[in-house]
Amino acid sequence: MSQTDIFVIDYKLHGQSKSFVIRTRTMRGSDAWHWASCDAGLVPIPKPGKPPLKVISRPQAERFGVTEVKWRETAALVWTEV
Repeated sequence: MSQTDIFVIDYKLHGQSKSFVIRTRTMRGSDAWHWASCDAGLVPIPKPGKPPLKVISRPQAERFGVTEVKWRETAALVWTEV
């Protein structure tokens, strides 16, 4: 099975559902909470190849209205010639 590096993150901001796609090498729950906070505009998006200036934790994100963060890996496409 092919490994993909594209993930979908779903979350709620003040009760409103949001979703976005991100390309990254790895994803964990803490990463998803941080990226959801970036998408919500709570923290700046880090420059490519640089570590984030400040990583936002789940309790911090929840204080600003980010809840129900879930992430999933996208399906890898296998291209074959017929």
